[in-house]
Amino acid sequence: MSEIHKPIALRIDWLIEHARQYSTSFSSAEACIARQRYLAQHPTAIAALKCMDGRINLSVDTHTPFGIIQPFRNLGGVFDLGWPHLGEVLAHYVHTVLSKGQRVLMLITYHFSKGDPHRGCAGFNYDTQAARAFTYTIKKQVEHVFGTDHGTVYPIVCGFETDEEALILHGANGEMLDLSQFTADEKDRLPQRLEEMFPDMNSQVRYDLEPLVFGNMDRIAELRKTERALDIEHREWVICVGRGFDFLHMPNLALIVGPYSPNLDDPIDRAAGIIEANMRASRIPDDGFLLLASVPYYEVGVDRARAELKSRFLSKFAADVIYAKHPQLAHKMHMRTAVLDWRSRKLEFIAPV
Repeated sequence: MSEIHKPIALRIDWLIEHARQYSTSFSSAEACIARQRYLAQHPTAIAALKCMDGRINLSVDTHTPFGIIQPFRNLGGVFDLGWPHLGEVLAHYVHTVLSKGQRVLMLITYHFSKGDPHRGCAGFNYDTQAARAFTYTIKKQVEHVFGTDHGTVYPIVCGFETDEEALILHGANGEMLDLSQFTADEKDRLPQRLEEMFPDMNSQVRYDLEPLVFGNMDRIAELRKTERALDIEHREWVICVGRGFDFLHMPNLALIVGPYSPNLDDPIDRAAGIIEANMRASRIPDDGFLLLASVPYYEVGVDRARAELKSRFLSKFAADVIYAKHPQLAHKMHMRTAVLDWRSRKLEFIAPV
C-alpha cells in the first residue's frame, strides 16, 4: 500500500518520521562539515523565493549541501515586499548575512513544464508568461529595498523547468541561459557567459553562482539517464502554515502557506478547496487531512517562547478559516502545532492551546 492510500493516522506518523529523518541527516557531522567546507569556498549567501511546489528542490537540483540555499516558500510563489512580515523577515535575513561580511544572491523563481502546461504553476493558472512577469515585479521591489547597484543583494530572475529540473537564468539585459541546452563539454564557456549576462555582479558572487550552474547541468544529465513519472496528479493531503517545511520537498503532497500575506485567509481557503477537491475526486482518502503549523526559532528562551505563540496563533487562525469556509472538510481535520529548532531543523510539537 502506498503512503497516500494509508489511513490518515498512519500518513501523519509517516510524515513525522520523515521530518525526524531529515533533521537527523541535516544535523549529522558529515552534513555540518560539508556545509562548512562549501561556505569556506563559496561565502555568498543564497536565498530563493519560490512556489510551495515540492518539485522545486534547489539543493538537490544544483547538488548543493542542504542548508546553503535559504528558501522562502509560498502558495503560488506570490510575494510582495510591501507585506509587513515578509519585509521584516527578508530584512532580518539580509542584515544577519551582512553582519558576517557576506553578500546575498537572491533567486526569484517561477516554474513551468515544457511537456504539459498543466504540470506548471497552478498559482498562475498555468500561465508561464504571467508567472515570469510577476517575478520581475518582485525583482524591482528587492532593488527598491536593497539598492539597484547590487553591491549587497543581487537578485536574479530564474525559471525552473520541472520536467528536467533545469534552471533558466535571465540576464541583466534580457538574455536567457537555459541550462538544459548546454552539454558537459561546454562548461568552460559558462563563466564568461555569466560575466556577460551579469556585468555588474561582484566577482565573488559570480564565482559562487558557478557551482549552482554546474551542479544543475550535472543534475539534468543524471535525470536524462532515468525514467521518471512526470504526470503526477494532485494528491495533496497536508496544509502547512508558517515556515520550516524544508523536509517537505515532495511533489503534490502539501500546500504551504507562508506567513507573509496580510490576507492569510485567502490562500488558506484556496488550499482547503484543493484538499476538498482531491477527496471528491478520490485522489486521496476522504478520512482526513493534516493542518500543520510551524514557526522556527533560533535561540532558546524568549525566541522559542515567541515562536510557540506564533505557531499557536497560525494554527488557530487557519482552523477558524477552514471551519468558516469549508465546514464539512473541517470535521476531517487533524491538527499539529510545532516549532522548529533552526540549528538542527528539528520539528518540536507543542500543545495547540
